[in-house]
This record gives sequence, structure tokens and C-alpha cells, in this order.
Amino acid sequence: MLSGIVAGVVVIAGAGWAVGTRLRSPADEAALRQPPKPSLITSPVVRQRLTSTIAVSGTLAYGSPLPVSLAGVVGGTAETQRVTRAPRPGKIVEGSVLMEVNGRPVFALRGKVPMHRTMAPGTTGADVRQLQTALRRLGFGAPVTSVFDSATTAAVQRWYAKRGYRAQEPDLTAKQTREQLRQAVQTAEEALLADRKTLDAGRDVMPLKLKLDNAREDLRTAEGALEGADATDLTPEETRQLETLRQAVRTAEEEVLAAEQALTAARSAPVPPTPKPEQTPAPAKPEADTRLLEMKVSNARQNLQSARAALAAFGEEAGVSKEKRLEELRKAVRLAQEAVVTAEQALRQARQDSPLRLKIANGRGNVASAKAILTEYMKTYGIGIPPGEIAFLPTLPARLDKASVKPGDTVEDKVATVTSSAFAVTGSVDSKEAKLLRKGMKATMETADGAKLPAVLSATGEAARPAEEEEDEKGKGAGASDKDLGSVPVLLTPAVTKGLREQVGVPVTVRISVGATGGAVLTVPVAAVVTSADGRPRVQVEVPGGDKVRDVEVRTGLTADGDVEVTPVKPDGLKEGDRVVVSGDS
Repeated sequence: MLSGIVAGVVVIAGAGWAVGTRLRSPADEAALRQPPKPSLITSPVVRQRLTSTIAVSGTLAYGSPLPVSLAGVVGGTAETQRVTRAPRPGKIVEGSVLMEVNGRPVFALRGKVPMHRTMAPGTTGADVRQLQTALRRLGFGAPVTSVFDSATTAAVQRWYAKRGYRAQEPDLTAKQTREQLRQAVQTAEEALLADRKTLDAGRDVMPLKLKLDNAREDLRTAEGALEGADATDLTPEETRQLETLRQAVRTAEEEVLAAEQALTAARSAPVPPTPKPEQTPAPAKPEADTRLLEMKVSNARQNLQSARAALAAFGEEAGVSKEKRLEELRKAVRLAQEAVVTAEQALRQARQDSPLRLKIANGRGNVASAKAILTEYMKTYGIGIPPGEIAFLPTLPARLDKASVKPGDTVEDKVATVTSSAFAVTGSVDSKEAKLLRKGMKATMETADGAKLPAVLSATGEAARPAEEEEDEKGKGAGASDKDLGSVPVLLTPAVTKGLREQVGVPVTVRISVGATGGAVLTVPVAAVVTSADGRPRVQVEVPGGDKVRDVEVRTGLTADGDVEVTPVKPDGLKEGDRVVVSGDS
């Protein structure tokens, strides 16, 4: 009974308390609605070692990527260069076949001098010395002379045969050139021999002798013609013409005489007698008419005069013609005399300085020149290495990272990308941060699985840019370079390589240490340091037992990960464990 009463009292009391807690006065309600008094946000002063880092995000990959391009044709021809066996990713050792073009090999050799020309017998230079050194490393025993000589040719043949190929032999054009040069030597020798035989037979001046004989004969003929013309007044034709004119004169004279006789006869005819008176007179006979005969006489006389005038004129013309003929013959004689003198001088000069002797001397020079050209050509004739059949790489062994061509493609530019067997991380940092970086700085690489591995800063700037990326930027132009984006490329090398092969291609973060304190120092959050009106940095230290603070002037040092090194200006002004204000009402 008593326990029931007690329980009832407890229940009533609890109910009263509950009601009482929910009943507040208006003043209490207003007080509850006021914002709380602001409190200070503080952080402890910590003694620790600070290390300032720059974070680089990149991808773990094999280092020193290098694009590989062929230096020229493969096989020694300018025909279309088509890939018949593409490069295969994997390890590359010295002397191995990188790929095939038109069925011909492209070998990989170690060397810093790039392949840039055809190496053939007689070629000299640093690239030949580099080839000979590589052949010795491969065990083919070529002497290192920097000259592509017969020993080098033999070593190259053995090397190609060992790999299942034949070294490049001279093409059809080279063989044709060699044959042309040989024929040139033979032709020059034959011409020289023929000239020597002619000189030995004394026939070198025979044409000049014949020319002189002909000139003398022409002179004799001209002189004979002149002499004959001078002795004869008329030519046969003129003689015939003269005889014709004389005959015409005689005929005209006869005609004049006949006409005159007829006229005289007519005039002297007898007069008939006078008839007697007793006779019947005879009819009167008409008087003879002599006018016609007189006219004939006049005409005949004119014809005779014309014939005589023609004969006289012919005589004058014949004299002029004779003189003209004689002058022409005299001129012919003079020309013939000049020809004889010229031929005699030419013969004398030829006997003193034979043209054939000069020709023979020139012939000897032609033979020597032709032989020298052939000899020089033969120095470069034979087994050679076309410029595209060797790719010199700075370091071997290496890795062929990826092929840029496949079977059937034409070779125009890059054929593959090779890398070293070392690992590297490439990335970029802000240009301001790059000023803090120095080659050899230590770094920490964090992989995706949380592992932390030591690394070293190997290069910054252009030295850190992969060669493949440089080639890409050349094609795109300077507009897409990192410089325009305000960033600088960096290259980092892991100090430990164990287990990294599986991480190739995985993004990683590398933190480069750019500064560190010598040991543990007092540090506070960067937000705790404020600058007073006099420009001096200070921190506000919370006073124990209240919301009061005191100002402590400090000197700042290294900053890292949001904390800053501080040193109080007054000794004991700040110590480890003190709380400094980072936010709140002071």
C-alpha cells in the first residue's frame, strides 16, 4: 500500500516537472532567441619539421621517348617506300631488324650521329666510324678507320647475311655509268693509238702537201691561159663573128656594084634613029625609068655602110673584150700565186709544229682523265648501305613503345617511338613554381594504391619535354606550347624501380621538396599570422581562463602545407602548446 502511494507521488512530481520545463516567461523566450556570444577559434602552436613541396600530376611511363624516322630510301631506289613488316613493340637490341620496307631491312644501331646519306666504298666521316664501331661490337671485325673500305664492305656483307639479307649492290644506273666510263677510256685509247700510227707513217702533213701540189697546178694552168689569151686576139667565137661580118661587107659591096651597073646600063641604052619624011614615023618609045635602079643603088650603098660600121664596131669590142679577159686571167694567176704561197707556208708550219703531235698530247690527257674518272667512280662502286636501312639510336638496348605505321603503309614521316628502359614521370608546373625548382631536387611519388616511392627531379623546361611531344608541337605551331599556357614541363625519375612495370600508364602524384627547416620549429597555421599597422607580423595568443588574447610579434619563416614557421621576437613570448587565434572576435 505504501509503495503504491510513493509511486503515485513520483508520477505526479514527474508530470509537474515536465510541465514546468515547457512553461517560460516572455523574458526567458526573448533571451533564448538572442545569438550566442561569439567565441574564438584557435589552433595550438606545434613544434615540427616543415617541408615545402610542389605537387606534380603526371603518368608513370618509360623515359626518354624518341620518334624514329628513316633518313632516306630503303633499298637504294626512289620508288614508293612501302612497309612490308611493321615495327613490333618490345625490346630492341643492337643489330636487330626494326622493320622492313619493300622487303629490305631497317637495322637499329647505337650511335649519336644520325644516318643521313648512302654509305658506299670511299665514303669517309664520323658516321662511317660509328658504323665500324657498331660492327665491331656485333662481332664482325671491321677496322675503325672512318673510311668505308674493302674490309668494311666485307663486314657489312657478313652482317647482312647473318640476318638473312643481301647487302645492297649497285643498281642498273650505277652499272650503266660504270660501263660508259669504261667505254670512254677505251675510245680515248683507240684515238691516241690511231694518231700515233699516223704520225709514225709521216702522213700528218700529206693533206698539206697535196694542197700545195694542187695550188701549183692551178697556177700553171692560170699562167698558160693568160699566155694563150695574150697571143690570140680573138676567141673562136669572135673569129666566127668576124668572118660573118666580113662576109656581110663583101656581100653588100657586091650588091652595090650590081645595082650601079644596072643603073649605068639603063642610062646608056641607044636612042632610036629619026625617021625619014617619006616614011611613016614609028610609034614613039617611052623614055627608060631609072628611079628604081637608083633606089636599089642607094639601098645597097647604105647596107654596105652598115656592114662596114658593124665590122669596125666589132673590132673595137673585140679589143675591149680581150683586155677584160686578160685582166680576169691575170687576177686568176695572182690568186693562184697567193694559194701557192699560203700552202707553202702551211706546209712549213706543219713540218715545224705538227698538229698531230698536239693532238697526240691532248689524246694522252684525254686517256689519263678518262682513267682517273673511272678510278674515282670505282672507289664508290660496290656494296653500300642506303640511308634508310640504318636507324642510329642514342641508347641501346631500348624499348619500342609504339609503331606509327602498319604493313602496307607508305613511309613518309615517323615510323615508331622508342624509349629507354628507365621509368619517368612527366608533367608541368606553374611558371612561378618552376623558378623554385632545381635539377636533382628530391621528391616523393605517390602511386594510385597509396605507395610512396622516392624520386628525383631530372629536368625542367625544354630539356624535360619529350622528343615526341616536340615533334607534335612543330606540326601544330607555337600557339599550343606550354609557354603560352603559363606552365613549364618537368621530368622526374623514380629512385626505386621495383614493381613499377605494372604501374606504367597509371596517373601518379609527385611532390617535389623545394625547402625544409633544419629541425623541429614552432609552427602555426598561416591564417594565424596577421600584419599590424607598422607592417610587422604578429599572432594573437589566447590567455588561459578567459576570452582575452595578447599580441605576440613574430618573425616568419618557411611555409608548407598551410603552416608557417614562426619565431617570437621576445624570448618566451610564444611556446609549444599555446593556442593562437585563427578566427573570431579579438
